[in-house]
Amino acid sequence: MRLTVTAYLTLDGVMQAPGMPGEDRGGGFEQGGWQAPYIDEAHGRLAAGWFEAADAFLLGRRTYEIFAGHWPKVTDERDVIAARLNSRPKYVVSTTLDHLAWDDSTLISGDVADAVAELKRRPGDELQVHGSGQLVRTLMAHDLVDEYRLYIYPVILGGGRRLFPEGVVPTALTLVERTSTPSGAMVGVYQPAGRPRYGMAALEEHDGVVRDTFSRQAGLG
Repeated sequence: MRLTVTAYLTLDGVMQAPGMPGEDRGGGFEQGGWQAPYIDEAHGRLAAGWFEAADAFLLGRRTYEIFAGHWPKVTDERDVIAARLNSRPKYVVSTTLDHLAWDDSTLISGDVADAVAELKRRPGDELQVHGSGQLVRTLMAHDLVDEYRLYIYPVILGGGRRLFPEGVVPTALTLVERTSTPSGAMVGVYQPAGRPRYGMAALEEHDGVVRDTFSRQAGLG
């Protein structure tokens, strides 16, 4: 299975408590529910399309507890997201939980990298990670992520947990798909492209004309 990561982010990279007030007040966060004003039909269709490809889910403890408190209560058979989450296997990474009440949930408490690598070797389409920032960073450190699906919303919060905080493994990405929603969300699909490359702008002279190489390469001069 391919391992995909889906995350909802503000322009300043915050991923904490997008769904509702009180969803996650860790660190004194009081701005939960910031995503709600930007949910529209296009957003729903995009999310449902990706959920349809899920053969299994991999979740961190906090995200699992949020999902388990909400999605089992949704009984609408037309809701693709609820149908997939309630019927597909869920693997939960935690060192503190000892019981999982949600049907078809399995605890991963040992070596995360080895366990996830074994899951990826199983047949199927996608092993999906939603939210679960700390888990995502662990997966990044072991080169286990195959694709990132990042929703970026036109809002700046100035605080809260970020998906890519200081100290995350430097990673280059290739943009493979992009779209936007009428409400203003930008959605980018990225695949890992190894470690970042570095360079610098410089000055070069040709026929007595001095140009900045960045401007020249960008077609600005």
